[in-house]
Amino acid sequence: MSNFIGKDFLRFTSFEHLDPSAQSQGAPPPALELPLPKSAQVIDLPDGKVLKLANIDLIELIEKRETVRQYSSEPLTLAELAFLLWGTQGVKTISDKGFTRRTVPSAGSRHPFDTFLLVNHVEGLQPGFYRYIALEHKIARLPAEEDLTEKIAEACRNQQHIVNSAVTFIWVADIQRSYWRFAQRAYRYIFLDAGHICQNLYLLAGAIGCGVCAIASYDDNQVNALLGLDGENYFSVYLASLGKRQ
Repeated sequence: MSNFIGKDFLRFTSFEHLDPSAQSQGAPPPALELPLPKSAQVIDLPDGKVLKLANIDLIELIEKRETVRQYSSEPLTLAELAFLLWGTQGVKTISDKGFTRRTVPSAGSRHPFDTFLLVNHVEGLQPGFYRYIALEHKIARLPAEEDLTEKIAEACRNQQHIVNSAVTFIWVADIQRSYWRFAQRAYRYIFLDAGHICQNLYLLAGAIGCGVCAIASYDDNQVNALLGLDGENYFSVYLASLGKRQ
């Protein structure tokens, strides 16, 4: 192979090449989630654990899991969105030692992701750009360009199901949350963590008659710029469009 980037990544994130972690040197852990801009409008969510569901067979959900890019015009309810958010990043406990236990696994319980949302069709919410405040189980409407969803779709190689979705999830990593404990190896773990989150979304969506399309084909620099991320400490890792099945 003439391209050694992948091999170098594996080699330099192996244990023998790691720097001492900030945790091992006594540094305090980073904040558990990103700060909100002062202009953000915080909105309460219904309890994500109380949505009434039909009898569900987990094996059937797993067997029927598939990627769906065509959605109906039926909106999500706010209760359904709360259910999806809680099931993909919901906080079960907060430790005074600087970590959380959530509804998905994460290396070292570092949970480096914040969930951003492009909302198109959710009852009770204006279309726009939002972020899940996992520690409080709320969402915040963030300032954004009116055509942000269209620009994100363009940056995702013109995947128009983003524009036609009820909501598109964007998972943004705060690398310092994981780097604090794992040093360079954190870069391996964030991609594993993203997979755990998205698989939960697929299964939860299936339980409420929705389909999901996970998205990894996008221009990193464009998406990070559109979201106001520096691309080094904070960067997009994974997206997923979601809507009611036709």
